[in-house]
This record gives sequence, C-alpha cells and structure tokens, in this order.
Amino acid sequence: MNPLNHVAIIMDGNGRWGIKNKNSRNAGHKEGIKTVEKIIKQSIKEKIKYLTLFAFSTENWRRPKKEIDYLFNLLEIFLSDKIDNLYKQNIKLKIIGNKNLTKKLTKLIKRAEKKTSKNKNLQINLALNYGSKDELINAFKLLKKSNKSINEKNFIQYLQTKKIPDPDLLIRTGNTKRLSNFLLWQLAYSEIFFEKKLWPEFNEKDFKKIIKNFKSIKRNYGSI
Repeated sequence: MNPLNHVAIIMDGNGRWGIKNKNSRNAGHKEGIKTVEKIIKQSIKEKIKYLTLFAFSTENWRRPKKEIDYLFNLLEIFLSDKIDNLYKQNIKLKIIGNKNLTKKLTKLIKRAEKKTSKNKNLQINLALNYGSKDELINAFKLLKKSNKSINEKNFIQYLQTKKIPDPDLLIRTGNTKRLSNFLLWQLAYSEIFFEKKLWPEFNEKDFKKIIKNFKSIKRNYGSI
C-alpha cells in the first residue's frame, strides 16, 4: 500500500458549475470554497501532511476583471475569517507563486503565514498567481547567479517548493486532462487522477475513492 504524504489539486470547474446552476461564474467560485473546506477536513482524517491547491494561475489574469476582483475578494474573506480556525486545527498555510498582489491581500497573506508558521498537522500550499514555467526560469536564473554546479540537487533549492516533498498524487476535477502549467517539475512521478465532476460537486467520498485507488497502484519510478 502506497504511503500518501502530499496531494496536489487543480480545482477546475467552478465557473462552469456557476453558469450551469446559478447563471453566474462567481457563484461557482463561492461554492468552490465549501469544497475546499471539506477536502481540508478529509485530508486531516487521512493523515495527509501536505495539500497543494491551485487557486489562481499566471494565465488567469486573462479573465474578465470583474471575475478576477471577485476571486481575490473571496480570498481576502477566507484569509480574514478562516485563518483563526486553521490555526486552531494546527494547519500551516504557505503561499507559492508571485506575491506581487494588492497591499491588502499581501498583508493578509503575511499575517496568515506568520500566524500558522509553526503548525504541523497539515500544510496547505496555496498556489496563487503561480505559473510553473515562471518558477523554473527563475530557479535557473538564481542557480546560475549562485555559481553552484548545475545539477538536480542544487536546482531544487531554488524552487518555491524547496522544503516541500513532491506530490504523490495529483487530482484535477472538471473533466479536463492537462496540467495547465502547474508544478511541472514536481509532478514528474506523481500519480494523476482526472475527475469528471466539477470542483463544487467534488466531495469527501470522491476524494476517499481516489485515495483508495492510489494506494493500490504499483509505483515503479522507472524500474520494473
């Protein structure tokens, strides 16, 4: 049975769920927060130590400004209202991605990371304004500048996930089968599960089913 230490999730389908059920993409984003809370609770029950959630990509800036503003407002509310609850649950929050955001959001992020920095029950990595290609290019630049030898061991020290083990499992909801510029280096040997359900429809039962299937897979890592 495979140990499960780190799960990464591309939470796809919020907008489509919103249009389908509420005639509003924003309604889907709001509903998606409820799923996030369910999966966090289930991750703790499953004794998962790292949960990485793809919240907003560098490509998402191409979306309508009203939708972007709503997404960041939701995040601000989450960080304001939920951070004490995360702290009480012994959850650590870390943001990966470009933190060049609004002053208010930057302040909330710093507060949340500082408040939860010593928590050990579960680490949530929120990929915010994140793009893997940008991360890789920046890591190469920093490695070159350091004058260290160019090898895998040195390279990973300049990734934003340098102290985080690579995901064992990637889940993407929304019936879309691609990585969308997410953790391209880190997912090299992750098991990938594509889920047809849209993110707001995804629940604890679906999560448990995928985990069960993951644990039964024979993982070879290139061997036989």
